[in-house]
Amino acid sequence: VSELLRGVQRGSEDRRRSLSRLRWALQNKETQQKFVRLDGSVRVLIGLFTSSLADMQMEAARCLHELSHSSDPAVAEACLPVTSYLLTYLSGHSVEFTELCLYTLGNLVVESEAVRKQLLPQGIIPALASCIQSPHEAVLEGLGYVLSQLLQAKEAPTEIVPLVLDSGLPQHMLRLVCSGLKSGTGAAVEFAWCLHYIVCSHTVNAALLSLGTIPALASLLLSLASEISQSTSEGLELLVCPVLRCLSNLLAEETVVCEVQIQDERLLVALFIILQCFFQEHPFIVQECLWLLNNLTADEPFFCSAVLTLDLLPALLQLLPCSQTVSVLVLTVLCNIAEKGPAYCQELHRQAVIPPLLGTLMLTDSEVVGQCLELLHLLFLHWPEAAVDFVSQGGHRALEQHQSTPELQERVQALLDMASQPVGASAAGTTHAALP
Repeated sequence: VSELLRGVQRGSEDRRRSLSRLRWALQNKETQQKFVRLDGSVRVLIGLFTSSLADMQMEAARCLHELSHSSDPAVAEACLPVTSYLLTYLSGHSVEFTELCLYTLGNLVVESEAVRKQLLPQGIIPALASCIQSPHEAVLEGLGYVLSQLLQAKEAPTEIVPLVLDSGLPQHMLRLVCSGLKSGTGAAVEFAWCLHYIVCSHTVNAALLSLGTIPALASLLLSLASEISQSTSEGLELLVCPVLRCLSNLLAEETVVCEVQIQDERLLVALFIILQCFFQEHPFIVQECLWLLNNLTADEPFFCSAVLTLDLLPALLQLLPCSQTVSVLVLTVLCNIAEKGPAYCQELHRQAVIPPLLGTLMLTDSEVVGQCLELLHLLFLHWPEAAVDFVSQGGHRALEQHQSTPELQERVQALLDMASQPVGASAAGTTHAALP
């Protein structure tokens, strides 16, 4: 390492060759640590990085980029003197050089709180806000990477998110996410995660909502579903995932009134297209779709009705055996629908929800069975005919096998009691109603 550093300080030909060799050497973790411990090593590198010789400058930038990959905070902190130059060169002379500076910044930000604390007063957020006007996809993707690393920092909600909002970055992020299908998904994916991290800070969602984020993301999901159904879906899951999560988390906020913003049946159709497309190769997308479906149906009769009237229930029930998490989410969505009252429970019963629930009761997972019991309770309460059907199909035996499970005993007994009541006694106050 010492020899390479001496070579870097020699004449131009030796220096260029030594710098290139140094870059390859700095891919090694131990070499990175040895390099930053050498007196004056980083200073020499910065000298070349700020030189007027473009090829030297680029090679030094590559060396700094290799250093930034280190997971050792001491290496990141040794690079503190270069941060102001990295920011200055974001308006650099080439796309490749600007891209290198961005990824180097992003890597340093991940590993060191000291780097983040230095970059904020140095103006990293305004510098990034200037970069977001770039026409180059590679620069935008690198910018999205830096922002996503900053927004994941533990101090982000109090120190970083407010600066990002004041900079005007969110509206540009939203624009780039929504244009991802036209201009390339790389930057769109990064900025979609950025929006997600801002939502998760729970501090500024009113500002995001004022930009029309919910309808914009809902519209994007419609476009994504259309794209999936017309052509190959290769790589689209990378964009679908953060968009689903961002929209779902926005709807989960207690302060969000989504009724006025989205009441579009096409959104449910799009969700099921996405879900079925990625079911085999990317099962994690199924969970994301179900989280969003849960949040759409939680307080909103419109979407509960749409699940039933659009004949989406069979596709939902087919997911019950998939996994523990998926089963719980499907049952939770069904509970959301059943909670809306007799007309909904009548329709669930009419669409043969009982047989798959009997199958679910055969499982041993107490969380899945517990959620199934909750759904049965709502069905029996609002539509006692469902209890009669349940008993006629052997439901008593399915319930009794869980009587010895401590956390389920009370609910099992309550359901057995409900199922044994005459229909007329429970249904005296029940009125038939059409779905809205």
